[in-house]
Order: sequence, then structure tokens, then C-alpha cells
Amino acid sequence: MDVFSNLAHGFSVALTPENLLWALLGVFLGTFVGVLPGIGPALTVALLLPVTYSLNPISAFIMFAGIYYGGMYGGSTTSILLNTPGESASIITALEGNLMAKRGRGGAALATAAIGSFVAGTIATVGLTVMAPIMVRVALKFGPAEYLALIVLAFTTITALLGSSLVRGFVSLFFGLAIGLVGIDGLTGQPRFTFGNQHLLNGIDVVTVAVGLFAVGETFWVAARMRHDPDNVVPVRGSLWMTKQEWARSWKPWLRGVLLGFPIGSLPAGGAEIPTFLSYSIEKRLTKHPEEFGKGAIEGVAGPEAANNASAAGVLVPLLTLGLPTSATAAIMLAAFQRYNLNPGPQLFDKSPDLVWGLIASLYIGNIMLLVLNLPLVGLWVRLLSIPRPLLYAGILVFAGLGTWSQSQSVTGLIVLYAIGVVGFLMRRFDIPVGPAVVAVILGPEAELQFRRALQISQGDYGTFITRPIAAAIFAFALLTFLGPRLWRLLRPSGGVEMPEMTT
Repeated sequence: MDVFSNLAHGFSVALTPENLLWALLGVFLGTFVGVLPGIGPALTVALLLPVTYSLNPISAFIMFAGIYYGGMYGGSTTSILLNTPGESASIITALEGNLMAKRGRGGAALATAAIGSFVAGTIATVGLTVMAPIMVRVALKFGPAEYLALIVLAFTTITALLGSSLVRGFVSLFFGLAIGLVGIDGLTGQPRFTFGNQHLLNGIDVVTVAVGLFAVGETFWVAARMRHDPDNVVPVRGSLWMTKQEWARSWKPWLRGVLLGFPIGSLPAGGAEIPTFLSYSIEKRLTKHPEEFGKGAIEGVAGPEAANNASAAGVLVPLLTLGLPTSATAAIMLAAFQRYNLNPGPQLFDKSPDLVWGLIASLYIGNIMLLVLNLPLVGLWVRLLSIPRPLLYAGILVFAGLGTWSQSQSVTGLIVLYAIGVVGFLMRRFDIPVGPAVVAVILGPEAELQFRRALQISQGDYGTFITRPIAAAIFAFALLTFLGPRLWRLLRPSGGVEMPEMTT
């Protein structure tokens, strides 16, 4: 009964005229920026993060939730019409959705993506509402050793699952850890890696790192490849709605996508990539129209898009209850909490119930807004894709610079921003994932703090990390996450489901 009363209180917070306006603005901005080519939810949230610092925390996070969900939906539009997924979880949508658009069924692909996002997002938000209080009760038993184990699990997960090789993942991780060490040591008071620059004594701002790696780095990368990868927007022809047969072929994949996306997204080793690929594989096996797969099957859009959006709500479970980001977008959301001096975890539910439950309630509202907003405005989003790339990315660079200047008020901050942007460009050039670096910047200092606290409590006994049952179990799970995929590749039988290659 407490869950329902808390949710009712959350709706009383989210349904105020001011917060409804911020929710509407969030879903609109998220979709607006997410539709633009090459820009996914992580970049969208990072780019718009600096403009929200003048808001109160509740309104700001309601807006972030709208940006997050809007960016997820906007990425599907780019994937379907431009064959340019904004993130790895949208690759499957690009595969079948773009082929549907070329067959003249782009409107149906956009419709099943929008409705599937609404269905999956709403059901998954119900799951978040129920799961969050349970996870909080578990998290109350955690001490420094357990939190260190969780952070190690986050490092292992995002390093092992992202990128084309383990070495590249660790390069990104250690780069982020090095940035996180810049500034004054919290326990000794000694400056570290500041090179005598007083502007670096407070460390390098997480938002500067996120905007530099995502927005600036992505802009440099797209600009460098502009002549090699010309845009070919597929026009939306025919009806913007689904036929009766397409409805019948979509609703079961939507539900199956939820059943895959939310549970896997809720796991510390989850994320959105695994459920979307699993959904595609399952739909390919269960379909009554196997001949259409690889040519534009609507099930190949409906299922993965539902899994993608359900996992987005699932990712919020470990983020809100444990402070554990399992994706790049969740890492930037965690950075937003830190900017407001808020620490996600069990204490957040006690100290800031208005914020937590107002945020959860706003997810229900934002889903409805996205459905009502996006279906009639398909034509507007399509026209956005015609914005000339030079103007678009020049604007992103200027916007990123203004956001950084507004918070640092120093030339050093701008130099750091664009230097990190160059590093972000090089990471893309050499196929080094960006996600581990952002997670390491945020959680690296916290890992160091929890490590020291655990040793202080145990009087220097390193055995405390394996003698405490919960910590030992999490460390074992981290090791399994690290070694499991590699052992599976060695032991699995040959064959399996082949994924179709993306067209360019």
C-alpha cells in the first residue's frame, strides 16, 4: 500500500502546472535533438544538461526524464529514415526499419516504434514503481565493501559489454579513472594532477567530460566523415498509420520486448543492447513471415524498439536505488544528481521522496506526452533531417561551449572541453567505446573513497572484501560478467542465428 500512496504523492508533484510544462519541454527537446542524425539519448542529455542548473531539482529531473525518453524515441526516427542509429541499441531498428521505409512503409515503422515505445515504457515504469522499494530495502544492508563491489561490477559490465575488444574497453576505463583523479584528494587534501593550475583544484567537471566526449567528439567525428557518409533520407510515403495486419503483427512483439527489456535492463550487467538483439532473434524465430526478415519485417522494429524502451526504465532501477549506472545515458543522469549534491541510493528515497516519486510519476506522464506529440509531428521530425550538417554541428559546438562557459566561467574549462572532444574523436577513430570513460569519471572517486572507508573500518584487513557475503557475491558476479562472454565464445557450438549486416 505504501507504493501506491507514494506514487499518488508523486503524481501530485508531477501534475503541477510548472512540472507539466517542464515535462512537455523535456520530451519535445529530447525528441528534437534525438531525431538529429548521429545524436542518441546520451548525447542529448549531456548536451542539454548545462541549461537546467537554474531549475529546482524536482523540475530539472522531470525535464531530464522527458529528455531521456524523448531522445530514445527520436533515435528510432533517425534509424528508420536515415539508417543512422544514434546508439548501439538502435542498430536493429535501423536494420529492418530503414528497409521498411524503402518499401514505402516508413510511416508504419515510425508508428509501431512510437506505440511500442509507449506500451513498453508504461509497463516498464510500473515495474520500476514496484521494484524500486524492494531494491531500497536490499541496499540498506550495504556498507563500503558492498558499494565498492557494486562499482567494480559497473566497471566490469560496461567495459566487457561495450566495444569491439576488451583492451579498448580498458583503455577507455583507465582514461576516465585518470580524469577522475584530477583535483584535491578528499582525505589528504593534496592536489593531484593539477599541474599548478588553480582552476583544476576542484577537478574536471563531469558534465564537461560528458559533453566533450559525446557532443564535441561526435561532432568532430561526423565532420571528418561527412564526405564519406552522405545522408540519404528516405521520404515517408503512403499512410502514416499501420494496417490491421501490421497491428496484429506488432502487439505480441511489443509485449515480448517488455519481458526481455525491463528485467535485463534492471540487472547491473544489463543495458539495452542485449535485450534488443535477443528480441530480434526471438521475433525472427517466431514470425509467420520469415521471408520478410532482412527485407523490412515490422516485427523486427516492434520487438527491439519495445525492448529498448523497456530497458530504459529498467536502467533507472539500479540508478535510483543503488547509484549504479549501467549505460552511458544513466552515467550522465548520475552526473546530474551529483551536480545537485544528491546521491542516488536508499537515502534518496528517505531524504527526497518528492523528487524520487515525482520523477517516477513523470515517466507515466512523459510516455503519454510522447505518444500524443510524436505521431502528429512526424512531418516536422522528418524535415529536421534536412538541416545541413555543417550548420547543425557548428551549432552543437557553440552550444556545448556556451554551456561549459556558463558553469566554469574560465578559459581553462573551454580548453579542457575541446581537448576532451579531440580525445573523443580519436576514441571513435580507433573504435574505443566512450561509455566506460564517462562511468569511470563519475564512479572512480567514489570507488577510491569506499575502498579507503572499508579498510579503515576493518583496520587494514583486505579480507573484508571477500568475508562479507554480499560483497563477495557481487565480486563473484563481476568476475562472471567479465569471463562469461569469453568462455561462451570458446565453448559455444558453431552456428546460431545470423544477424543481417547493416546497409550503408
